[in-house]
Amino acid sequence: MSSIKIELSSSSQNIWITSDTHYGHKNICRGVTDWRLDDGSIPIDQTRDFKSIDSMNASIINNINEFVNQDDILFHLGDWSFGGFENIRNFWDRIVCKNIHLVLGNHDHHIERNRGGCKGLFKSVNDYVELSVGGKKFVLMHYPLSSWNGLNKGVIHLHGHVHLPNHKKFGKGRKMDVGIDGSTEFRPYNLIKEIIPIMIKRNIISDMEFDHHTDELKNVVG
Repeated sequence: MSSIKIELSSSSQNIWITSDTHYGHKNICRGVTDWRLDDGSIPIDQTRDFKSIDSMNASIINNINEFVNQDDILFHLGDWSFGGFENIRNFWDRIVCKNIHLVLGNHDHHIERNRGGCKGLFKSVNDYVELSVGGKKFVLMHYPLSSWNGLNKGVIHLHGHVHLPNHKKFGKGRKMDVGIDGSTEFRPYNLIKEIIPIMIKRNIISDMEFDHHTDELKNVVG
């Protein structure tokens, strides 16, 4: 677990967040996937509408670089790349912004083991992050949580892993899947300008049917 507090260096600097880019992942690309449903058809909902891996990779790169400037900060919540160890560096090399914090996903085993020192490509590498930005707090993890630290105080939980489409990306309360597949523009989200204004309007509730952290009890600690 890591606690990260960010103070922006200028009014032009932005913080972006994304997840599950799966750079180089053949089977998530509809034009070349080997995945099939029971009837032999390609699973449309589980694949991306690209004809080739190169076109999918190029779209990921172009959409990151179009929005995320060199001096910005990018949080990536896991499942960085596929297609071999070399794609970790290949993907990183093509991104203009190098201020990248990675929260490990289930497919980031090379990075987790620090093969070839690849952790050094990132500003930080963690399984779980508690982030503070401008008085707002976030819990960042690759996997969605049903309850999290500070839920009852309005802390926002951002995650990836489940590849939810845009119309399903919000969980109950202040919880959101920030995976790239849920973005209508297939790009990262601006944390301050896009995520915070939406999430602070959402109710403080839990996925659990019972969670004393959201009950109106006095003297509840922890």
